[in-house]
Amino acid sequence: MASTNRPERGQREELLRAELEPLGEGERPPALLVAIAVCVLLGIGVIVGAATVHDLRSRGGSLPGGAFLAIVLLLLAVGMYQRRYWAVLGFEALLAFQIIVTSLALVVASTIIAAVICVVSVGLGGWLFWKLVRVMGRIQAGEHGPQETLR
Repeated sequence: MASTNRPERGQREELLRAELEPLGEGERPPALLVAIAVCVLLGIGVIVGAATVHDLRSRGGSLPGGAFLAIVLLLLAVGMYQRRYWAVLGFEALLAFQIIVTSLALVVASTIIAAVICVVSVGLGGWLFWKLVRVMGRIQAGEHGPQETLR
């Protein structure tokens, strides 16, 4: 087998981690600000929707359930504003769920407009998910400081 000059997988990962620049003091990348705004708007939307929909129980919802979801979204927004890794990770989990559900909804879309909305939602959600991966790495780099090579 021919030898190549490419580093092994573990070495390549270490090099990539070393290149990550921790977030500066008070720095919030644009993707993080978008995620915070989405969380706040969804939290407010859930509160308003739960409070204004009449006969919510017949539609499969409840006021306590809506309040719980709104509180979770607003706590995630606060955690992301404080640049907490767990909050970005939790938001990414919700984002991944949204992408999967919207992709499945695309299968049963009955109009072109519904299909376009699904495609746009998956595209924007995927873009935000991808951008937040690097933000999470930068947050984690700042929490752990420089990594020492284990040998």
